[in-house]
Amino acid sequence: MRTSGEPGMTILYEDNHLLGIEKPVNVPTQEDASGDPDLLNLLKADIKERYGKPGNVYLGLVHRLDRPVGGAMIFAKTSKAASRLSDAVRTRGFEKGYVAVVRGIPAQASGTLTDTLLKDEKTNTVRVVKKGTPGGKDAKLDYRVLGTSVQDNLSLVQIRLHTGRSHQIRVQFSHLGCPLYGDQKYGAALNKPGEQIALWSLYVGFPHPVSKEMIDLVSLPPRLYPWNLWEDRLYRGVGEACKSGGMAGEM
Repeated sequence: MRTSGEPGMTILYEDNHLLGIEKPVNVPTQEDASGDPDLLNLLKADIKERYGKPGNVYLGLVHRLDRPVGGAMIFAKTSKAASRLSDAVRTRGFEKGYVAVVRGIPAQASGTLTDTLLKDEKTNTVRVVKKGTPGGKDAKLDYRVLGTSVQDNLSLVQIRLHTGRSHQIRVQFSHLGCPLYGDQKYGAALNKPGEQIALWSLYVGFPHPVSKEMIDLVSLPPRLYPWNLWEDRLYRGVGEACKSGGMAGEM
């Protein structure tokens, strides 16, 4: 890994077609109503400076992470790469693996969560609704509990998405009764103001848009509470499991 000219921005992979980075927490993926510096424009400016590029820099947004979430992300440096990666996302050839720390201990050590989610655009919130509700979208994910801290009443879970709905992980685990640590929007009753949400994009995997070689990006969460309740080797094991197309414990 190397660091770009942008302070705190770690590059996980780069060639003429792609830029893979470790997204910092609390930075919006793209420009929003807050007007705060966003990742897409920061990276464009960084590429322009590092390579001395004249004019506008192209950088295609292939997938998104919520503002408070950090970890592995991939961007396309050409329109052809963007189109092919978008196709991979649509055809489920684009793998995303997350780790999260949740409040409580899920009743089942592993399982699949299937819900129907409805987004309120005015409040930018999502809720679980009955199947068949107008505007509702099906949401599905697999999870596995990797470890628990009884003293802190926290669990570390690995998550693999089958769908990419807005706030999906946060809403589905809140509905399960185990909201994410630090999530003020969907777990305010258990979380304190100022706590950083514990959701991390640990793995992104996809076929290279030109060479077709499998690209695996792994980003480990910071050694901060609550992540540091578990050892780095556990997170590395999750990354290796993701590369094999499975969940930790299934290798």
